[in-house]
Amino acid sequence: RGAGAVQSRVRAAAEEEFKWLLQEEVHAVLKQLQDILKEASHRFALPAGGSEGAAKQESFVLSVAGMDQVKGVLTLQGDALCQADLNLKMPRSNQLLHFAFREDKQWKLQQIQDARNHVNQAIYLLMNRDVNYHFKTGSEVLKLMDAVMLQLSRARNRLTTPAILTLPEIASSGLTKMFSPALPPDILVNFYINLNKLCLTVYQLHALQPSTTKNFKPAGGSILHNPGAMFEFGNQRYEVSHVHKMECVVPWLNDALVFFTVSLQLCQQLKDKISVFSSYWNYKPY
Repeated sequence: RGAGAVQSRVRAAAEEEFKWLLQEEVHAVLKQLQDILKEASHRFALPAGGSEGAAKQESFVLSVAGMDQVKGVLTLQGDALCQADLNLKMPRSNQLLHFAFREDKQWKLQQIQDARNHVNQAIYLLMNRDVNYHFKTGSEVLKLMDAVMLQLSRARNRLTTPAILTLPEIASSGLTKMFSPALPPDILVNFYINLNKLCLTVYQLHALQPSTTKNFKPAGGSILHNPGAMFEFGNQRYEVSHVHKMECVVPWLNDALVFFTVSLQLCQQLKDKISVFSSYWNYKPY
């Protein structure tokens, strides 16, 4: 009988602690998560002082040490590339070409837009469970954490996984129509985000003559294509002769990725605490 009484006292104490966890600690963690994610969301919005939330413009210089074939300045405003100023030196002729975005054009970076939407979705999930909400079961908390973690993983994946594109997709992208003067038919450009970097790839193409004996094998999709990749576009076959890849670090993307990591860890820690209690009552989960 004594052992049974001790066991029921231990169980009662554990139940009290679990109640406290559900009522107090869960809300403390949710508040902390909300604060971190709001901070992350602000990074994406980049509101400039007092200008009705308009994002401030930031310019980044693109250059690679010891390589002067491509130089440029990119101007980012939130999720939009609002100016790109590029100088290309053609390898065979050493001719210098200059291209810039037309004044009336902006290029939306879908990856940043999507990542921000996922962060805001996670904030919305947390705000729906404010301090007055009473969690009744551990599984309810686990479900919420899983839903928040899904949004955060998606946000992070959007920044860490650039789109896989074929060369005809890059050639037919609206990006080619952004420049003034227009890009020549033997130049392709692509912009994307990779982790905390804004990347630019310039492809120089060589038109394949119909009489060529080269075995034509169109390349599949890739984040970055290599010299020698072939494709057909507008009834003309091309081969990539030179590839120039340049990148610049965007500090606030770095901050956002750190916030995602910290938030995912907080969610996991809370899940682990709940799981410890539920395994204690192994006869009845949660």
